[in-house]
Amino acid sequence: MLFVGQRDEEVEALTRELEVRGFRVSLCSGGEAEDALAGSDPPQVLVVDLATAGEDPAIRRLWDEPATADSPVVIALLRREQLPHYDPPASIDDFLALPAPAGELAARVRRALRRRGPEESDRVLRCGDLTIDLANYMVFVADRQVNLTFKEYELLRFLATNTDTVFTRETLLNKVWGYDFYGGARTVDVHVRRLRSKIEDRYHSFIETVRNVGYRFRTGLP
Repeated sequence: MLFVGQRDEEVEALTRELEVRGFRVSLCSGGEAEDALAGSDPPQVLVVDLATAGEDPAIRRLWDEPATADSPVVIALLRREQLPHYDPPASIDDFLALPAPAGELAARVRRALRRRGPEESDRVLRCGDLTIDLANYMVFVADRQVNLTFKEYELLRFLATNTDTVFTRETLLNKVWGYDFYGGARTVDVHVRRLRSKIEDRYHSFIETVRNVGYRFRTGLP
């Protein structure tokens, strides 16, 4: 992610919040966006503080060009006094009026990425409101990031990539922990219980217990 704006207390708070929520953020001031956008690894997300970087030549070109599949997701930041006069260009995916809660920007970025991206890809696995970022080992339920241990993540990833398939505890031990793991089936039960406590609530239920057999992953459970 590239954050274009003058470094100040508010911008630094926003970038810290984005980093806490798993985004890798590079910050550049107005007039410096050209090199970052034209580099060999262009950003997937561009956040622009219009008050300090809206007139950057590279940013102005983005406003005038239609978005393509290769264009970054663009989030514009503006001040509330600008709202009555603001006419967002079509190339902007979303905008946020400041001041705003720091987590709101991260939520808007994730929503924009979901709208822009395909339903399925080799980097992101989506099952209802559950999103697994396979490239960055990140998990979200709706707009909430879930912090998992490595084994919890591996267990979830395995189940979610084999939706509606019932697995015995012994099979899960072999597939997730490996054949050289000497723990018993109780290990699976403990990890499933912890995983459920983190990704399930009254609105979301993903892992089903199949009595006397094991577990399976299903979307749309009551």
